[in-house]
Amino acid sequence: MKKLLLLILLLSQSIYAQKKPAYLTPYEKGNGNQTATYQEAIDYFKLLDKDFESIQMLPMGLTDSGEPLHIVIFNPDKNFNFSDIHKNKAVLLINNGIHPGEPDGIDATIMLYRDLATGKMQAPKNVVLVNIPVYNIGGALNRNSHSRANQNGPESYGFRGNARNYDLNRDFIKNDTRNARSFTEIFHKVKPDVFIDNHVSNGADYQYTFTYVATQHQKLGGNLGNYFKNEMMPEILSGLKAKGIESVPYVNIHGDKPEAGFAQFMDYPRYSTGYASLFDVPGSMPETHMLKDYTSRVKANYAYMVQTIDFIEKNHNTIKELRIANRDNYTPGNKYTLQWTVDSTQVTLLPFLGYDGAYKPSEVSGQQRLYYDRKKPFNKVVRYYQNYSPVLDVVIPKAYIIPKQWWPVTDLLKANNIQMFALEKDTEIEVESYRISGYDTGKNAYEGHYAHYNTKVVAATRKIKFSKGDLVIDTQQPGVKYLLETLEPQATDSYFNWNFFDAILQQKEYFSAYVFEDTAAKLLKDNPKLKADFEAKKTTDKDFGNDAEAQLDWIYQHSPYYEKSHMEYPVCRQIK
Repeated sequence: MKKLLLLILLLSQSIYAQKKPAYLTPYEKGNGNQTATYQEAIDYFKLLDKDFESIQMLPMGLTDSGEPLHIVIFNPDKNFNFSDIHKNKAVLLINNGIHPGEPDGIDATIMLYRDLATGKMQAPKNVVLVNIPVYNIGGALNRNSHSRANQNGPESYGFRGNARNYDLNRDFIKNDTRNARSFTEIFHKVKPDVFIDNHVSNGADYQYTFTYVATQHQKLGGNLGNYFKNEMMPEILSGLKAKGIESVPYVNIHGDKPEAGFAQFMDYPRYSTGYASLFDVPGSMPETHMLKDYTSRVKANYAYMVQTIDFIEKNHNTIKELRIANRDNYTPGNKYTLQWTVDSTQVTLLPFLGYDGAYKPSEVSGQQRLYYDRKKPFNKVVRYYQNYSPVLDVVIPKAYIIPKQWWPVTDLLKANNIQMFALEKDTEIEVESYRISGYDTGKNAYEGHYAHYNTKVVAATRKIKFSKGDLVIDTQQPGVKYLLETLEPQATDSYFNWNFFDAILQQKEYFSAYVFEDTAAKLLKDNPKLKADFEAKKTTDKDFGNDAEAQLDWIYQHSPYYEKSHMEYPVCRQIK
């Protein structure tokens, strides 16, 4: 009898254990409209790390909130040495919570890792996953229910700005935050082959739950860019469609209807995928639609990551080979495009599932306002502009030379694995140098800066004596595109435009007019060419001809007394 009772007890416990849900995520424990808190996400990954040998969680560098970033690695081979991993596998890096009010990817990735670890999803043999559970920790801790005024759930979420109110998806080049500097460390430790940065969209209303920003293929470059555009993304999206999830490129319009057509989002290096492309890493930003319910958004985000893994699994060797070969496009003497504009002559006719948009009087202002009628869905073809035309090219130099005193810049280069060497003695080198001839500056603060734009330079070839310790940077290294985008002052996200060289824009010495008047008169008397140029300018420029102060300043700037460092860009280009 005792044996029978014991058998019944064991059987009942077994049945209960089978019915008990195993490893439910914080999202799954909720009502479908709730997302994991920062601590819940970290604790769950710690649990997976403890219970499964295929998962390892590592603390990395600090963030502005004082908490460290983490990476969570999934490798069924249980080998977490990236030097070994890259010998025969591809690495997919997934970033979550860069905008913690857009948490879909956080919950989707937690479930993805659980499903891989428990065997619910077949583990890939050729892909190792790495994810940053929550990148913007300070924003995630600043939890609320109102800062995403246009978004349909979840019930509470984090804030867009980080602990110091920076938008981290504008900081991948300038590295103002500890978050970005720690991300740089992670990126170059992991050396991803493909990158995903999970987001939620803003903008128009339409039928799609899932949209995406794909790295602009021309900026990615060469055969790699074409492969990403023509093979990789179409196959991933086709797989999504087979699962009943329609998709469309990120609807890059604001304040207008999608029927008007739109262009592909240009992901400059300030953005995560733009930064990744500088190292020949194809990337995407899933942008689930803000007005769709949270459960549908998480499901779509999960499905996209699965389809991406499936593609990499089958094509890991091709991706790795194309990435390596892509560097051959950026050799000294070749042209590199610094500025682009939408090519309106190349149009893709894009099937689009939208809602009828119209205008009606606003109940607030009485003026006409845009609205979308979900009772009137449509399937139309819209004009999509996927190609860009070069606006400004530069010839790739053999090397850059940076004086050692510009350490804030060289420190960032070193953090990005840029190799350089110091001159062992004072050395005269023939270089191409730039003088800043013009620029505009934003009137409003933008991410901690008053950034420059419309930068113009005048180039000159001359011999310059560099000092012992000045740094020479060969362009023939994996970060060549990073060097071009940061050190060429006319590039959109150059270090010049982000104010790293603003000290050269200010004169340090001036003149007293009553003293310099006599000096200026002597300069004109002793230098006939200077006198001729001066008189010609007075003749052709009436304002100048009537401005005594401007005339005196012009002579000063064309005299030996004028400081040569003013407006002289300190980074030089070695051509030969």
